[in-house]
Amino acid sequence: MQDLFDIEDPADGWREQLGPGTHWLHGFLVAEADSVMADIASVVAQAPYRHLVTPGGKTMSVAMSNCGEKGWVSDHTGYRYQTIDPLSSKPWPAMPPKLRLLAQEAAQRCGYADFAPTVCLINHYQPGARMGLHQDRDEKNLSAPIVSFSLGLPATFIWGGQQRVGKTQRIMLRHGDVVVWGGEDRLRFHGVAPLKDGEHALTGRARINVTFRQLGC
Repeated sequence: MQDLFDIEDPADGWREQLGPGTHWLHGFLVAEADSVMADIASVVAQAPYRHLVTPGGKTMSVAMSNCGEKGWVSDHTGYRYQTIDPLSSKPWPAMPPKLRLLAQEAAQRCGYADFAPTVCLINHYQPGARMGLHQDRDEKNLSAPIVSFSLGLPATFIWGGQQRVGKTQRIMLRHGDVVVWGGEDRLRFHGVAPLKDGEHALTGRARINVTFRQLGC
């Protein structure tokens, strides 16, 4: 894997490239964090956080919610996107316009000018919660990038390769950071190490991760 290298651009802030199609925007969301958290709160009020169960019967340590055209769910029948929230039997909340615009702006700054997110996954990490190495491959449109927001407590992002086994990099994502990946990096394995305890002024003892995907063409 290539070494990280910095790109100084006054329009982008401090940007690092993690791979040919992957960019890390340091502090991109800091100025917008309050409004982003307000939008997240409005979504969670309608679709509360919940701990999903994997097809193998394990309860995920990360709680989650969704907004947009569909929501990502998991149960004994498998992983999938569906239009109805299984807790409420209602459609998922609409994606807040400001969140969509911020995701599109981040993607554009990383060379993905046509990104049009249709779904948004909101993950709530408490101390000890983790995300194992995985690929985001449930979307039909694998040509569109993933845009990932980090808010609250810092987390160690594990960035791997095209196979589950092999070398990985550990990257400390902090409040306001955004990672965008696509192109030949779209199916790289990634995860999050167990969250360390701490306190953040905006999120308390938690990290919020918001990821945007484009399901269709």
